[in-house]
Amino acid sequence: MWLALLPAVAMSFFGIRYAAERWVWRARKAALTPPIGRRPRALLICGSVNQTTQMEAVADQLDDFDCYFAPYYSDRFLMRAGYLLGFQERTIGGSRLQGRCLAHLRRNNRPIDLDGSRFDYDLVVTCSDLVLPMNACDKPLVAVQEGAVDPHWWLTPICRGLPFLPRWWGGTAMTGQSGLFDKFCVASEGFRDHFVKEGVDPQRIAVTGIPNFDDCARYQENDFPHHDYVLVCTSDGRETLKADDREALLRQAVEIAAGRQLIFKLHPNEKHDRATREIALIAPDALVYTAGSAEEMVANCAVLIAEWSTLSFVALALGKEVHCNFDLQTLRKLTPLQNRRAAREIAGVCRDVCREHWGFEPKEAPIQTERNAPSSAELQPRRRRA
Repeated sequence: MWLALLPAVAMSFFGIRYAAERWVWRARKAALTPPIGRRPRALLICGSVNQTTQMEAVADQLDDFDCYFAPYYSDRFLMRAGYLLGFQERTIGGSRLQGRCLAHLRRNNRPIDLDGSRFDYDLVVTCSDLVLPMNACDKPLVAVQEGAVDPHWWLTPICRGLPFLPRWWGGTAMTGQSGLFDKFCVASEGFRDHFVKEGVDPQRIAVTGIPNFDDCARYQENDFPHHDYVLVCTSDGRETLKADDREALLRQAVEIAAGRQLIFKLHPNEKHDRATREIALIAPDALVYTAGSAEEMVANCAVLIAEWSTLSFVALALGKEVHCNFDLQTLRKLTPLQNRRAAREIAGVCRDVCREHWGFEPKEAPIQTERNAPSSAELQPRRRRA
């Protein structure tokens, strides 16, 4: 009997949270307090290493803000429920990828605020709007596109038709569907058109380029020891419950290579032991890498074979032969701007959003002489009252 009630309870919970996040977002203007007498503070919500390095590039251009970083997170109840049920472990909100993000931030001596609770931030910049914690919904919010988005799968239209369901159930095809951001910074005019067709408000989209893919030519200067090979960049489709025919991919790679050196770069989120065993059975002479710069590997290859990877954009920008699951003509239209200034453009969008909310530029805010905590300090969440 109780099990039969679980779906109704879950739908009620998601419906209440959906209504709450929209109420918080609409009511935020009355609650916002401009940063008077101090430097404005920005929270940058990170995710994968690619998303994290993009957030770092944006922060480096926000020199008039004190910037803090958080691994991808949601509200505490949802995080704990997700951990217990195992739903999010293979996502950027899972403990393994959160740990990888934190390790990267610590190596780069970035100030960390684990769940964005240390300060009442003046600006939030996020790598994805699929999950938005409540303490981000009531702030000026800028979302930044990571790269390629998933095609629709069977849950995507359900999540769009029932918007109170978790957006991440629909995959990254649901990117931009929250409507809870002030601006959404996208990679190209082609992506702008794509997201408008998906229902995103065109007035909230800014075509800025995206930092890791705005100057693909720079990846040609590298010390990766191999050249003129066939590179296969795998996906984490099986880990994220999407269709993935790995045997067909491997046989296609062997056929395209036709005796040339074959190199595999495994997706960081997939099970590497399993993938390596599968490759050894069909392509025993192939080299397999589980780490290293995939962009530099693309720069040195002759042919790229990818499934749904953003690395296809790097290959197209560098004039490589590309085989992937995307339509190549569409992919060329979506290729990110090669403007070499995407992070600066996104920072400019952030300042525009703040000016609209505050009525003045961040750099015009009166500043006290005291500074925030040193960048090497990791800021733990504040204790909440019981």
